Amino acid sequence: MTTWITICDTCKAPGWEDTAMEQTDGEALAALIEDRAGGDVAARRVSCTMGCERACNIIVQGAGKIGYSLGKFAASAEDAQAIVDYAQMHAASPTGQVPFREWPQGVKGHFVSRHTPVPE
Repeated sequence: MTTWITICDTCKAPGWEDTAMEQTDGEALAALIEDRAGGDVAARRVSCTMGCERACNIIVQGAGKIGYSLGKFAASAEDAQAIVDYAQMHAASPTGQVPFREWPQGVKGHFVSRHTPVPE
């Protein structure tokens, strides 16, 4: 079953307006994640997950599984890879839960909230 990484493409890190970036931090992170996703992990973009104070934000979720909101990522290859690695573990888990000791270092400290599965 597919695990989805939903990426907020409107996220802007603090000070973004002072940079010469032609895209938002969320757009840059989304492109990096999309390049790495595949198999049981898919990526999609949305405009605003309402976590602006924690930019960049993503959501990891799959049908019938616990989902998670995460934030405060950089638009970097390292963060994108950690997100995809975690999503692959989420996809392999029957419940969506992944033991803390198995989490990639790059997602530790980024969890914001947990979402129970929607009733069938």
